[in-house]
Amino acid sequence: MILPGAAPVPGNVLLRRIVDHMFIDGSWDEARSGKTFEVTDPATGEAIGTVPDGSAEDALDAIAAADAAFGSWSTTTAQSRADLLYAAWQLMTERSESLARLMTSEQGKPLKASRAEVKYAADFLRFYAEEATRVTGEWLPSARADQRFLVLRQPVGVVAMVTPWNYPISMLTRKMAPALAAGCTLVLKPAEATPLCARAVFEIFEEVGTPAGVANLVTALDPKPIGEVFTTDPRVRKLAFTGSTAVGRHLAGVAAGNLKRVSVELGGHAPFIVFPDADPVRAAKGAAALKFLNAGQACISPNRLYVSEQHQDAFVSTLVDRVSKVKTGNGFEDGVGVGPLVNEAAVAKVAGQVDDAISLGAEALVGGRRLTDEPFDRGHFYAPTLLAGVRDDMRIYREETFGPVAPVISYGDVDEVLNLANDTNYGLAAYVYTNDFSTAIRAFEGLRFGIVGINDVNPTAASAPFGGMKDSGIGREGSHDGIAEYLETKLGGFAL
Repeated sequence: MILPGAAPVPGNVLLRRIVDHMFIDGSWDEARSGKTFEVTDPATGEAIGTVPDGSAEDALDAIAAADAAFGSWSTTTAQSRADLLYAAWQLMTERSESLARLMTSEQGKPLKASRAEVKYAADFLRFYAEEATRVTGEWLPSARADQRFLVLRQPVGVVAMVTPWNYPISMLTRKMAPALAAGCTLVLKPAEATPLCARAVFEIFEEVGTPAGVANLVTALDPKPIGEVFTTDPRVRKLAFTGSTAVGRHLAGVAAGNLKRVSVELGGHAPFIVFPDADPVRAAKGAAALKFLNAGQACISPNRLYVSEQHQDAFVSTLVDRVSKVKTGNGFEDGVGVGPLVNEAAVAKVAGQVDDAISLGAEALVGGRRLTDEPFDRGHFYAPTLLAGVRDDMRIYREETFGPVAPVISYGDVDEVLNLANDTNYGLAAYVYTNDFSTAIRAFEGLRFGIVGINDVNPTAASAPFGGMKDSGIGREGSHDGIAEYLETKLGGFAL
C-alpha cells in the first residue's frame, strides 16, 4: 500500500515529498503560522516529506479540543473503547508492511526491524483493548456498621504526550492505547525527526472512528514552546514523555510544579554481566544481537559489557567474529543489520566517545570510525564497533552512547561486579548471563534497574511493565501498571 500523496521511487522507498497536516479536533490542518519543515531520510539525506511547524497556539487549540471531548469520551463504556482499540489493532496489522517501509525511510532502521516494531506497536493496541474492560473498583470494609466505602478508578483527564524518534510507532501506541482505554483524551507531539510515522498512526485512529478531539497530533520543529504549554496549561492533567534525561527532568519538574501527573521514560546505561559460570559464546551472541539493534539507538541497549577474566578471550573472539559480519547500509538493502544514525549530532557523539576511549588506551578491535565512502557519504553512518580495554575514566563508561559501539570491560572479582554495574545514575535495563540459579536471583535482586534480562536479551512485551529507576524515569508503561498511570482513585463513603 502506498500512502496518500506518495509515489514509488527507487530503492523500495514508498514516499517522496509528502505534504502533511496536523490532526486537531478531528480535522487535518496546517499550522496557524502556515510554516512547515522538511523530513529527511537519514540514509540518503533526501527530503521525503513536509510537515506543519506548529507553535504554542496550535498546541493550545489541540488541548482545547481534547478538553472539550473528555466529558463524552470518559463516559463511554469500556467495551466501546475496547472495540475502537481492537479496530485500530486490526487496521495497523493490515497496514504493517507499508508502515514498516515508511519507518525505514524516515527513521533508517533495517526493514526487518521495522516490521518487528510495527507488530510490537500493534500488540499494545490489542493488549489495552483487553485491559479497558478490566478496570475495576472495590468495596472496602469500615469499622462502622452503618458505613460503606466504594473505590472507583476514573480517567485522569487530558494527557500531553511527547514521543521519541528511535521507535516512532511503538512509542506512540505504548502511550496512546492505555490512555484511550482508560477514558483519557490526548495531545501528542512526535519527535521532529519522525512525524510521518505519527501521521500514519493517527490516520488509523481517524479511520476506525475515533471521535473528534479525543486524539490530537501537533508537529513542530522546535519542541520547546509545545513543551511549555504541555507542562503549564491547567487543562492538561498528565504528562507522558519518552526521551533524554535532561529534557525529561526539565519537563517533569515544571509539570510537577503545576501538580500534574507525570510518567517519564528516559535514558539508560545498561550493564551486561557475564558471570564465570556462564557460557561466554552464548553470551557474546546475545550481546551482539542486542547491542546493534536499531544501530544501538535504544534506551535499553547495553553500554557496559562486563566479562569475567577467564572468559574474556572466548567472549571477545566471538564478538569480533559477529561484529565483523554486521552489514551496514540503507535499511531497504537485503542483509543490512545496522542502518544510519538519526543525524549528524548523533554521529559526532558516538565518534567523540570512541575517540576519547582510544586516546586513553582502549582498542578498537572492529570498526571505530565513521563511514564516509559511497554509498555512505550522503547519510549518517558509523561502523559497528567493538572496544576492548575500556576503563571507568573513559567517557563511554559513563555516558549513554546511543550508537553501534560495544565496550568490553574485564573484571576479576565476582563480589564486586554488581557494585560496578550499579555505579551509574541510570537505572533502566540490565542483563545477566549465568547458569547458576542462585547467582541469577542475587543479580536480579541486587541490580538497581527497572528491567533485568536473565539470559534474555529481549525482556519486553506489551503485557510486561517497562520503566526505570533513578535518572531513567518515573512510572511504568505496558502491563496493567501502564493503564494505572492514566487512572485516578476516587473514594466514596456511604452512611446508611
